[in-house]
Amino acid sequence: MDLTLARLSEIPNLTVSRDAPLSAYTRFAIGGEADLYAETESVESFIQALAVARASGRDYMVMGGGTNLIVSDLGFRGIMLRFVAQRILAAGERVACDAGAVLQDLVDFAIDRGLAGLETLAGIPGSVGAAVYGNAGAYGYSISERVRQVRFFDGECVRMLDNAGCEFHYRESVFKRHKDWIIFSTELRLAPADAGALRKTADDIVKVRNEKFPVTMKCAGSIFKNFLLAELPAAVAAAVPEKVVREGKVPAAYFLEQVGAKGMSRGDIHVATYHANLIYNAGGGTAADLCALIAELKARVRRQFGVELEEEVQYVGF
Repeated sequence: MDLTLARLSEIPNLTVSRDAPLSAYTRFAIGGEADLYAETESVESFIQALAVARASGRDYMVMGGGTNLIVSDLGFRGIMLRFVAQRILAAGERVACDAGAVLQDLVDFAIDRGLAGLETLAGIPGSVGAAVYGNAGAYGYSISERVRQVRFFDGECVRMLDNAGCEFHYRESVFKRHKDWIIFSTELRLAPADAGALRKTADDIVKVRNEKFPVTMKCAGSIFKNFLLAELPAAVAAAVPEKVVREGKVPAAYFLEQVGAKGMSRGDIHVATYHANLIYNAGGGTAADLCALIAELKARVRRQFGVELEEEVQYVGF
């Protein structure tokens, strides 16, 4: 038996498998196998597994819900780790949530208890840990506005960071700059509100989102980050129609539409005909075609506008 596999298999409460198809864990449903895949709900077991992975000398990676991952067709020649605890607890206006919980479950939990602050995140796929990691948001609000503190492992010990320590910015956090830090849970501070009104807001958002990104669609939602108007070159910013700007941001879709992105395709990978920032796998798509189409879109925008599109997705195994 593989020595690393044997050591992982000795860790309590850890589920381990060989040659795990990562396409089964990503929303794009694309990608080859990971040499080893291990998941647990236990913080202690996860830390032990991480120590084994580090000592093995192999590549290793920690994944969340798999929504924003593009996995190579050749897979990941290493160890994929996943923390899957999903507890959600409330005490007054505070809510504590494990990183492995589904973000929509957290939104529903808060709404059912008449707690406001997360309803605009309704319908965003993925885990709570990933939402904190990437400071997920929609409709002018981000999860960072409600995060009180985050519990994480820094490679040496389990620590806590308050909101300021998380260094949140638009789709950014300190965790993105320290990819070896592993989020285990977060505590949020919400506000009392009428549950019925919150549910209506969330349902309306989900209806709109599902029209753009049906739950059965193999996609990551928007593929590129939007731009902050203030950070665009002056000439480019001046040329953007005022009606396009939302909360100080210029949608990446605006630039993509100008370069003819809608309806483009490569193999079974398509750009939606109704949304220039939506790329999806029509069924038999490959990571190679997906990456090629992304590269072509970036090149077109770069040539015409002199700005660089930045992906919201992460690449695995390339």
